[in-house]
Amino acid sequence: MAMDKVLIVDDDKNICDLLRVYLEKEGYTTMISNDGEEAVVKFNALHPDVVLLDVMLPGMDGWQVCREIRKKSNVPIIMITAKSETFDKVLGLGLGADDYIVKPFDTKEVVARIRAVSRRVGQPPAESEVREVHYDKLSVNMTRYELKVDGKVLETPPKELELLFCLASNPNRVFTRDQLLDEVWGFEYYGDSRTIDVHIKRLREKLEGISDQWALRTVWGVGYKFVVEETNG
Repeated sequence: MAMDKVLIVDDDKNICDLLRVYLEKEGYTTMISNDGEEAVVKFNALHPDVVLLDVMLPGMDGWQVCREIRKKSNVPIIMITAKSETFDKVLGLGLGADDYIVKPFDTKEVVARIRAVSRRVGQPPAESEVREVHYDKLSVNMTRYELKVDGKVLETPPKELELLFCLASNPNRVFTRDQLLDEVWGFEYYGDSRTIDVHIKRLREKLEGISDQWALRTVWGVGYKFVVEETNG
């Protein structure tokens, strides 16, 4: 499924016009919103395939808009903002954004990012591809984007779920941070690899003490792995 409809949310009308002209030239249909409340209304009414979302918006800010969208949809969200601090990037990604681009940006890069999330989300899995993993008191289902821990479904941002699925589907394999960024984000991520550390920390808070048969482990100086304990007999 191609991502044809793009909702552009920014209070700078010049930036909106720039993105609209370039994206429509690339074959996308665009919709524009200049404030947060209107963005949520348009999202619910128009069902875009991807959202380009500024942080500094009048009324409801980009973080709040991201939260509202994530309550009902896993549609890809790419944050576009002047805020370049690692804290802001981590906050956006932690709320469920799929990517983060800092102003000033190159319109070609924006299109490349949209195409990247399109490849990740738009292609259906092969029939033989496993989209669910089960361990003691743990189930990760990527068809429903559902994390179930000790029989309870936990609300989890898409990137946290994809990261856990990547690790849990490859038990005892060590991944570097760069490998995880490539596997989960699906392209070269122009950001701080500590993003992975933050996502792992959030996952550990959800999974702490659930089972002694598996664990998310840090491999110091290398990265992370999903350890499955050997059972005798």
